[in-house]
Amino acid sequence: MNATSAASVRPAPGTPLLFRWRKWDGGTHWVHECVYLGSDEWGDWVGQRVGDRSVRPGRDIVTEYPDVTLIPPDGDWVLTRNSPPHRTRIYIDIAWDVTWEDGAPVGIDMDLDVVERVGAEVYIEDRDEWDEHRVRYGYPLELVDRLEQVAVDLEARVRAGQAPFDDATADRWLARLAEFSELDGAAP
Repeated sequence: MNATSAASVRPAPGTPLLFRWRKWDGGTHWVHECVYLGSDEWGDWVGQRVGDRSVRPGRDIVTEYPDVTLIPPDGDWVLTRNSPPHRTRIYIDIAWDVTWEDGAPVGIDMDLDVVERVGAEVYIEDRDEWDEHRVRYGYPLELVDRLEQVAVDLEARVRAGQAPFDDATADRWLARLAEFSELDGAAP
């Protein structure tokens, strides 16, 4: 299968799936239970309903508030937008090689995150982990430079409220997630 046909394979909206993250060395990271919502000009959207799980070694979280996640086509980052009253409004994982395999998203978590907490400043998180891992795992220098710039750019775009980091974009997908939750009999 070539890159074009692989990129076009998506499940039907409403289909449950697992979003699998790994670390640079291939180690297991987060696995999120999600539902595929659809796509728009920004990329593909998945959502987590109340009761969906996120699991990684040593941690198991049950979703208390719905969230939606944008998977843009460039594979360098993934945006999660949480519903109120969650304290974290926006969480962006800086990533590598986020793509679709067998109808589900997969990617490499690259440590850096852009975060906006409710009532707080936007900031880049986990720089200490980034510094440690880029040495331990031997991240290529070109990749380090590129992803550091991606993080700085995303921080500025979130601070400015540009789409897709604005309320209106996420609200459309949160409403779509609520429709699927109601159809499945899950709490919206």
